[in-house]
Amino acid sequence: MRNIFYLVLVVIFNFSCTDMTQKKNPLLTPFTDLHETAPFDKIKTTDFEPAISEAIALHQAEIDSIVQQSEAPTFKNTIEALELSGSKLSRITSIFFNLLNANGDDEMIAASERISPLLTEHHNNINLNETLFQRVKTVYEQRDSLPLTLEERRLLSETYDGMARNGANLEGEARERYRELSNELSRLSLKFESNVLKATNAFEMVLTQKEEIAGLPQSALDAAAMKAKEKGHDGAYLFDLSYPSMIAFMQYAERRDLREKIYRAHNTRCVGGEFDNRDIVIRIAEIRNEIARLLGHKNYAEYVLEHRMAQNSDRVYNLLNQLLEAYKPTALREIKQLQAFAEKKEGHPVELMPWDYSYYSTLQKDELYDLNDEMLKPYFELEQVKKGVFGLATRLYGLTFKKNSEIPVYHPEVETFEVFDEDGSYLGVLYTDFYPRSTKQGGAWMTSFKDQWITREGENSRPHISLVMNFTRPTESTPALLTYDEVETFLHEFGHALHGLMANSRYESLSGTNVYRDFVELPSQLMENWLPEQEFLETFAHHHLTDEVLPDSLIQKIRNTQRYHVGYHCVRQLTYGMLDMAWHTQTEKIEDITAFEQNAISPTQLLPVIDGTLISSQFSHVFGGGYAAGYYGYKWAEVLDADAFSLFKENGIFDKKTAEAFRKNILEKGDTEEPMTLYIRFRGREPEIEAMMRRDGIK
Repeated sequence: MRNIFYLVLVVIFNFSCTDMTQKKNPLLTPFTDLHETAPFDKIKTTDFEPAISEAIALHQAEIDSIVQQSEAPTFKNTIEALELSGSKLSRITSIFFNLLNANGDDEMIAASERISPLLTEHHNNINLNETLFQRVKTVYEQRDSLPLTLEERRLLSETYDGMARNGANLEGEARERYRELSNELSRLSLKFESNVLKATNAFEMVLTQKEEIAGLPQSALDAAAMKAKEKGHDGAYLFDLSYPSMIAFMQYAERRDLREKIYRAHNTRCVGGEFDNRDIVIRIAEIRNEIARLLGHKNYAEYVLEHRMAQNSDRVYNLLNQLLEAYKPTALREIKQLQAFAEKKEGHPVELMPWDYSYYSTLQKDELYDLNDEMLKPYFELEQVKKGVFGLATRLYGLTFKKNSEIPVYHPEVETFEVFDEDGSYLGVLYTDFYPRSTKQGGAWMTSFKDQWITREGENSRPHISLVMNFTRPTESTPALLTYDEVETFLHEFGHALHGLMANSRYESLSGTNVYRDFVELPSQLMENWLPEQEFLETFAHHHLTDEVLPDSLIQKIRNTQRYHVGYHCVRQLTYGMLDMAWHTQTEKIEDITAFEQNAISPTQLLPVIDGTLISSQFSHVFGGGYAAGYYGYKWAEVLDADAFSLFKENGIFDKKTAEAFRKNILEKGDTEEPMTLYIRFRGREPEIEAMMRRDGIK
């Protein structure tokens, strides 16, 4: 009776506190906007910490109710109950961390440094709860005798493995050491990302002389002039390290010394100074390897790869070395030819340096194929590109996208779309955020403000998906005109979005893009294959002034360039894969980070090494994101996407039957079954590397 009375008091107190907090905090009240979207128009940064604190308490109460129940552990009262717990916390943190990356001002960054340790500690408290794990383990050991569906069996195994892989089997000092390490890792990863963003924003190059901007196209100058004006430099041109600005300068600027200046600024980010990440990188790698050893693995790569398609580091290195052997001779030949081109262009010997590559390759490509970005950009106006990309989803899967400006957004530049299935049923919400700003991390990504799942009552709760890019902005005289690479990036991230939008799993943790890292890039990279196809280009590539369709001659030139420097680009990607694996297979203390990095990537070196530059200090995918021991996944998935698209090529690139098979077997399934099982079900066999090599002209 005493315990019951105490629990009643706690419940009353919690409800009363909740009621008072909810009146003030929009994150804790039910979301009442269309489709229960996040009330961005009401949320303030100061709302997050109290909301997350209360959501942690609510989640802990749910965990306690699972642990304290008198009934014997079952799938429903333990595994499913654990899966359904923490929904409020999951929703709030998804909003917070997505905003941190897309609109993270100093206040948000400071809040993240306080919030992240709380979340890490909370998740450790769950994973290291001995009574909870014993209940999970009891159900897991009965799995062969339980009448479970395939998805239920998957959830059971993932729940058990997830806890075991997060320290649940550890005891005594090892358990406490795991807790300490995971807390430190969370803090350092945040600090790493904060430093990269601040270091990126710290560099500006203001140019005022005509000779300084020689070679740059008018579109790049207009964008640079607008940036300069915004920063109080009227009549000047401002270039920074945002992707569109930097790439344009590296491709077209004739001033070699200024190209070198930007190159060095970009590649020495977080090396020394206020935002130095070198010690952080070393410590992150040390922590990861110590965690792996605590959990019974020889290094972090083996720990990670245990739950990947690749399975172990030997298979990863086999893929990387196989590709290096196949592509490096081509890459070396490409660089030799580019140097000869540069020398002919300049009329004297040229030592090709890293800041020369984009400049001379752009000129060479233009000369060989009579094609450059400036010729294509008028046909890639962002609004038309959106129509084309959305239209591809319509043609393949029957989806439609309806813009809805009534849905609240976190920034005025963000747009929202309701997504509907072929039968008219609601499928999800899509947010798009296209342009760079000082509060946004570089690159491009897809995230979820809300994942998909099916409630116990049978309601299919649909996802809210976000696409974040850093595309070329419109200027005072032109709309946003994209480069070919930017259109490709759009298609890539949109592939991730489709994976999220078309999810159809019972459980949120198994839904959509919650799959193995070396499988998650298949839907995204597959979408890139449509871009050079004439039938697709003709649907949207219209001149923004004349509405002229992209001429057949330019389409043919695009197709002609698909194999341009394919060796160089493959080897460059292998550089990142090799470096990632080196960090996470190394078990000895790293004394000299520069020497370590150079040793790791030396097999892929094609251009001279520049003193002072470093990849590791800014390698956000690996040290700030979730790709540790997983960067190889881009190449792994490239094998998959080439093989998958070959089926579309056989049956027709818009073949509805093939698209339906990809949707039913890949996009809808999430992590409900092993990835290879799903791929074989779609393709009829395991993937073959030959399709990629044929596409690239290597075989």
